[in-house]
Amino acid sequence: MHHDAAGLHDQNGSFGGRKRVVIVDDSRTIRKWLRFVLANDPRLEVVGEADSAISAREVIKRTNPDVITLDVEMPGMNGLAFLEKLMKLRPMPVVMISGATQSNSEATIMALTLGAVDCILKPATAADSAVQRDITRRVFSAAHSTVQVRRPAQCQAKRPKTAALAHRMPLILIGASTGGVNALEQVLADLHQDGPPVVIVQHMPGSFLVSFTQLLNRNLPQDIAIAREDVPLEAGQVRLAPAMGQHTEVTRSGESWTCRFIPSDKNSLHCPSVDRLFASAKPHAADVIGVILTGLGRDGAEGLLALRSVGARTIGQDAATSVVYGMPRVACEIGAVAAQAPLTRIGALINKAVADHASASPRKR
Repeated sequence: MHHDAAGLHDQNGSFGGRKRVVIVDDSRTIRKWLRFVLANDPRLEVVGEADSAISAREVIKRTNPDVITLDVEMPGMNGLAFLEKLMKLRPMPVVMISGATQSNSEATIMALTLGAVDCILKPATAADSAVQRDITRRVFSAAHSTVQVRRPAQCQAKRPKTAALAHRMPLILIGASTGGVNALEQVLADLHQDGPPVVIVQHMPGSFLVSFTQLLNRNLPQDIAIAREDVPLEAGQVRLAPAMGQHTEVTRSGESWTCRFIPSDKNSLHCPSVDRLFASAKPHAADVIGVILTGLGRDGAEGLLALRSVGARTIGQDAATSVVYGMPRVACEIGAVAAQAPLTRIGALINKAVADHASASPRKR
């Protein structure tokens, strides 16, 4: 059964009891800290701890948890190797706990491609109450998530660019959060290599985002990179909003789309924000295709509605294929989604929207 991270009810419609958590980390300090943070949430119960992959197997068998937190780096069998075995033998929700080093970030992104639900960055200093609430919210959400086990994509060779689009070039905007690593890789793989440019907001710490972008660029034929300000976007390009305390918005001058960065205000729940990305394209909505994918919360729903209300084509991921059916659920409920589909069909829907836009657009002379 799929559990909605916003509803969180059992089959009888009542609260389903506390979710059972196992903490797997070789550091006693981190285990103690995580136990303290998670114990502050009455919806969660820490039922076991393990300091290695070997002991983790026994603890998981004994306690039957709803979710585990897993350290990326452990002695003996590391977290990545353990996760791969776990997803083959007993798929279950896993939240990776990672440091901010480059090697940690690369391993964490690989863990997400192997089926981990989410990643949490170890705080450099004592975490404040807002950070602690975010951690418990994400672990609780992971316990209700739909585990999607998928092998990492094979590298697709980059081919020479073909002729430029022969019509007013549309722009594809995508928002994603929890579960977005695999979802984005799937969608982008299904798009035409030389199709319209794509701008993405994926909620993820900055160090992970760089590794994720590099992974996509290695595996997919498009030109994939972190967005740069005021640089014209071209066909075949995919740009991810940087996670650096600024929102990424888009604008158009003549035929050229560009990104611009706007400082975040104190009231922003997410930075970069999917809502801000979508809303920025509203003046040019007739040339926009907006897509909202798996994720916790509601970021992007209002922005997508604003786009649809003035003529944009809008697409949302369905419940069955969303790791967390939060953002696309809210977008669907408020009428922001014109077409909802499983992940395997979203790329085709985008391609159709591009073709429909081309047939409705005046040709270049």
